[in-house]
Amino acid sequence: MSGVNIQIIEGKKKDLGEFSVERILPSRIRQMVGPYIFFDVMGPARFSPGQGVNVRPHPHIGLMTMTYLVEGSILHRDSLGFEQEILPGDMNLMIAGRGIVHSERETKEVREQEHSLYGIQLWLALPDGSEEVDPQFYHFKEKDLLTWKDGGIQRRLIAGEAYGQKAPAPTYSPLFYVEVHFQEEASKGLELPNPEHELALFVLQGKVKAGESDLKEGSFYYFEPRDRPLVNAEKGARILLLGGEKFTTPRYMEWNFVSSSKERIEEAKKAWSQGEFPTVVGDEEEFIPYP
Repeated sequence: MSGVNIQIIEGKKKDLGEFSVERILPSRIRQMVGPYIFFDVMGPARFSPGQGVNVRPHPHIGLMTMTYLVEGSILHRDSLGFEQEILPGDMNLMIAGRGIVHSERETKEVREQEHSLYGIQLWLALPDGSEEVDPQFYHFKEKDLLTWKDGGIQRRLIAGEAYGQKAPAPTYSPLFYVEVHFQEEASKGLELPNPEHELALFVLQGKVKAGESDLKEGSFYYFEPRDRPLVNAEKGARILLLGGEKFTTPRYMEWNFVSSSKERIEEAKKAWSQGEFPTVVGDEEEFIPYP
């Protein structure tokens, strides 16, 4: 791309049964952006009655999941006993640590009618020394997330620290996750945050430019640390910014497991296959076998 050093990362379609997602991270050319090791785009999709999200119970270790929706809803249940419907603008955070099991479905009311879904699910690798923390669950409603407007640009801090602000969600390494909504013709360009960190930009909707480079809707772009052009966009455009401190030790990912140790992943695979993980409260009958 012209004007500035920007790397576009293409996604691949992954079939999840009743619908497919576009998986951007990990990719052949880049495994992680800061702690972010998994980036799935869910939709935009439209479901007929009786169809939709129906992900059976499955396990995780060594990571945190973040779910953020633009349209639709997902019903989260987990082995800690939490049941939570995720709505647009909410931030749902699950810390797997030494091990957790969860399912992602929809309420009966949503599933019985035609409905839509558009959102992002992220996995963040837990850093050295925190991979085996106790599993935890947090949910932040849209109204509880720090949101401010300046020069026609609205920013919402979903997680971490950026633009001199700090989100309430717990984190284990330096990171940021911000939604930006260009509500008016901006009087000046948007400055990208945290120049010392790796950064990625995803275009949720609208026409966006980074420096002199046009960014495509539904595409994911990586910026090297300190390479921070101004971003401009048309009225109504929305983008996500995410990144953080680069990991210095490698992470391995197999199926739903992330760890700095291949042996730990083998232990988790064996434990799941032998039924040693806890069950999801209220969703005990089904599970996804290890492939």
